[in-house]
Amino acid sequence: MELRRLHVLLGLVLLSVIGSSYARFVVEKNSLTVTSPEKIKGTHDSAIGNFGIPQYGGSMAGAVVYPKENQKACKAFDEFGISFQSKPGALPTFVLVDRGDCFFALKVWNAQKAGASAVLVADDFEEALITMDTPEEDISSAKYIENITIPSALIEKTFGETLKKAISGGDMVNVNLDWRDAVPHPDDRVEYELWTNSNDECGVKCDMLMEFVKDFKGSAQILEKGGYTQFTPHYITWYCPQAFTLSRQCKSQCINHGRYCAPDPEQDFRSGYDGKDVVIENLRQLCVFKVANETGKAWLWWDYVTDFQIRCPMKEKRYNNDCANGVISSLGLDGKKIEKCMGDPYADADNPVLKEEQDAQVGKGSRGDVTILPTLVVNNRQYRGKLAKGAVLKAICAGFEETTEPAVCLSSDLETNECLDNNGGCWQDKIANLTACKDTFRGRVCECPLVDGVQFKGDGYSHCEASGPGRCKINNGGCWHDSREGHAYSACLDIGDAKCQCPPGFKGDGVKSCEDVDECKEKKACRCPECSCKNTWGSYECTCSGDLLYIRDNDTCISKRGTEVRSAWAAVWVILIGLAMAGGGAYLVYKYRLRSYMDSEIRAIMAQYMPLDSQAQVPNHLSEDRA
Repeated sequence: MELRRLHVLLGLVLLSVIGSSYARFVVEKNSLTVTSPEKIKGTHDSAIGNFGIPQYGGSMAGAVVYPKENQKACKAFDEFGISFQSKPGALPTFVLVDRGDCFFALKVWNAQKAGASAVLVADDFEEALITMDTPEEDISSAKYIENITIPSALIEKTFGETLKKAISGGDMVNVNLDWRDAVPHPDDRVEYELWTNSNDECGVKCDMLMEFVKDFKGSAQILEKGGYTQFTPHYITWYCPQAFTLSRQCKSQCINHGRYCAPDPEQDFRSGYDGKDVVIENLRQLCVFKVANETGKAWLWWDYVTDFQIRCPMKEKRYNNDCANGVISSLGLDGKKIEKCMGDPYADADNPVLKEEQDAQVGKGSRGDVTILPTLVVNNRQYRGKLAKGAVLKAICAGFEETTEPAVCLSSDLETNECLDNNGGCWQDKIANLTACKDTFRGRVCECPLVDGVQFKGDGYSHCEASGPGRCKINNGGCWHDSREGHAYSACLDIGDAKCQCPPGFKGDGVKSCEDVDECKEKKACRCPECSCKNTWGSYECTCSGDLLYIRDNDTCISKRGTEVRSAWAAVWVILIGLAMAGGGAYLVYKYRLRSYMDSEIRAIMAQYMPLDSQAQVPNHLSEDRA
């Protein structure tokens, strides 16, 4: 009785914490489009179920079936001989069931066992859509919740009645469930957060959470190390009302004089661990993240949490400070910084780290309040569905802008490569092995490629052509080219965005063909009377009669003899001019050296007969015996 009273008290406190900031629970939705019959075509909202595996980033088409019996799906359909297994080549079966009498998850489980690919639950009240959550943990529900793998959605009562009426009238009702915009995808980085708990004795949900953290650790660290994601862990806490801070319940479940509380792990005040033990470990895990993040290794949080689960479980009585410090030390983290970050849990003052967590619980922007534990938030949208590695990775990958997804998102486990089937219907150059098809997490896109710095331009579907400088290097710019007789010709002009143009000596469109022009036949060359013309591929040859020589630039013939005589005289003149220049140069050198020598001698003689006081003795070139 005392324990129940505390749980009710903490629940009311949670509501007061959130309610004091104008709280709101945001129902995460996906699009449901009726494609036939024509009379009810349209797009409607549906609320994503918080179990199963929604196809984040994708869509699913199916035919809606409304069973004649067991319409609330609270019993197994095989008891009524009903199967929803679709036949080969047919659309998957979406089962429409009514709300009421049993858990949402049980309805979906029964439909899944009968072969359904998805479940639509029609509301039985005229009200705003709500989130279909899992029931309180018990052994019977835990068995089937874990195994639900199909998506489900709640639809409004009026829309459900419309679908039922069309089906009963004999119409084939086809719909499309679309999750592509369920997660915003603005850029090449995804921000996501996990609201979690260090308590490992809270039942099925805690077991599922611990298993998820272990399974997802590798993928999370790859994404974080590559700079593709920014992850932040969070922990939910409550506060104890002022009037009860000195009560036994608050003292055992709270720290900092009732400011931050957690329920008793075993729901037994007399034995085991207390709620305050959980709050302290939650605080430590937050500080592990903060310290690791400061060193540029935020992904170490995943190592600490998984190692703590393995090495320090409550069942083995090792959920304590000593065990936690051993894990911190083994990971090379600074224990003193973590301890300083945690502060004093017994102080009658706010703890900055936990205060920030309580503030973050209140919804901001498009994200609603965090009231479900655990909760995953991707790009500020709360994730709905089974907390499993594959399902969560799909949701995260759906948050990347198209064509920016990391390789882990394009693995065969997560999506199919649509470019493998008929090249995705995009442009393709099989000769150059080029394609405009780009495989993305949401499907293929047709975009003209960028190859070796050359950008192709076009619609990406039927046409792409190289443009700009260097375009002729890529498959000859898509222009005609050929080589024969040791000569190669191309119609590609590597000048800006110039179109294909046949080279001189050819005619054609420049793309598919360029044909040789017969210059001789068209009398475009060799027009002099003495010339004879012979056409060659891409050019021509002209010869002159007799001993005449053909001059191509002037299209004329001249005498070879005259050419030889002129060449001989030219050579003679070159030799004579060269000799004259050499003689002139030698004379200038001789004259300069002789004059320099005479000047030196005259200066020496004058210095002997007319010495100057300010002039030093000038040496002469006469020997001493001559003086």
